[in-house]
Amino acid sequence: MIFRILLCALVISGANSSLTTNTNFPGTTFPDLNEASIEDLAEGLKDKEFTSVDLINAYTARINDVNDALNAVVEINPDAILIASMLDNERSMGTLRGPLHGIPILIKDVIATNDKMNNTAGSHALSGAKVPADSTIARKLREAGAIILGKTNPSQWGHFRSFSISNGWSARGGQTYGPYFPRQDPSGSSSGSAVAATLGLATVCLGAEISGSIIAPSHYNNIVGIKPIPVSEHMDTIGPMTKTVKDAAYALQSIAGVDPLDNYTSAIPCGANMDFVNACNISALKGTRLGVPRNVISLMSDNSTGSMLEAFNKSLAILRSAGAVIIENTDFPTAQESIDNGLLTVQIVAADFVVAVEKYLNLLVYNPHNIADLPDLREWTQSSPLEGYPNKPTDRYKLDAVVLPSLFSSNWAAVVGAPIISVPMGAMPSDQPIVSDADGLVSVGPNIPFGFSFLRARFTNAKLIGLAYAFEQITMKRRMVNPYIKPRTDLRDVVGMHCQ
Repeated sequence: MIFRILLCALVISGANSSLTTNTNFPGTTFPDLNEASIEDLAEGLKDKEFTSVDLINAYTARINDVNDALNAVVEINPDAILIASMLDNERSMGTLRGPLHGIPILIKDVIATNDKMNNTAGSHALSGAKVPADSTIARKLREAGAIILGKTNPSQWGHFRSFSISNGWSARGGQTYGPYFPRQDPSGSSSGSAVAATLGLATVCLGAEISGSIIAPSHYNNIVGIKPIPVSEHMDTIGPMTKTVKDAAYALQSIAGVDPLDNYTSAIPCGANMDFVNACNISALKGTRLGVPRNVISLMSDNSTGSMLEAFNKSLAILRSAGAVIIENTDFPTAQESIDNGLLTVQIVAADFVVAVEKYLNLLVYNPHNIADLPDLREWTQSSPLEGYPNKPTDRYKLDAVVLPSLFSSNWAAVVGAPIISVPMGAMPSDQPIVSDADGLVSVGPNIPFGFSFLRARFTNAKLIGLAYAFEQITMKRRMVNPYIKPRTDLRDVVGMHCQ
């Protein structure tokens, strides 16, 4: 056990039902934290069935249940209980900061907090480092009433320490594993956040992405991940990683908006729809035009993607039955060229470690477009044919969104700053041949999940969330895929059990 935080819970096996009964409170049901939503927890807090302190104790116990095996969480906030107690007191006096009031959240260890926690990006070099103030994201979470429970393990330096390090490895946190197959590659670099979200180690987790660091781990870990448009001029983006689209909408709504410390966010159009929760509409797919760039799918497929593509095509049929119009072959004409000459790699390499992009570009032994720094990169991106994807196909074919398997989607969205959301689509079959890397991490194998992505034009997050919510509610694929390892402790095990 690496986390000790005033736990009085009896650690027992969790139940499989969505609601469980505490024998100390006959007739009282408690949300099952394996699947509990923000609304489930908010309702229980409102009805005084449990407290935020109970939630901190339960989630901390759940982290302890699995963290030795999976290394998802690197640190628990030592003030979490104190903060939860304060928020419980505010609630008792009739003060609510927002829908996240008293809800525990885990954040990737690249999001700075001015508290007793570390800010390391996975490196011991920054152990003990302190920042002068909370990041805007952390500040907004606190203002919304969320409890920052702890920090999750990233690929060190956003995978920039070395191109040969494994997904989900950092010197500080060790190797994170996915929970759907032994030694599963969790993908990266928001590896710990993805694993924590899928196992209910917090209701909401936050990740960070330039290209793939939210969407890819969401794909491999059976969760919803949203990469909004970049929140800074450097293309890095903070986004929610949750079990459901609506939970992601609540989280995004709490952190979105203009940041006075970042001029780039002033580009958000006046009147842009920021009500992401109300965008969750079961009928959102009706009449929408969805494009399928088959050339991208063909170019990026291999002999390990057959079951995923079968699930993708079945998902298209489901979308049709929900009233969507599927437009095939809305292709990206320069996709082959982009892959062949490595333009995507030049732009998005180094994952989340934006600070090192210029250093990386200067180390290139061959730089086909003489891109030396971030201004060069932005100028090239704006003039490149890649800038037209997915915007040009959406205009040409009058599309509402482009859809792709999540494994293939994030690179294309990253180049043009398009928002993207991944929703669970299923998992590889029991007879799927296993593929592992030199470190023994399994990226292809039985029960390893995959996702379905929607991409739209910039500043259209609300519409994107609506489409994803409708797809999620129609398919409900997440609950059909079960991890091989789960936390034993549930909320029922800690409620009412107080230390003397």
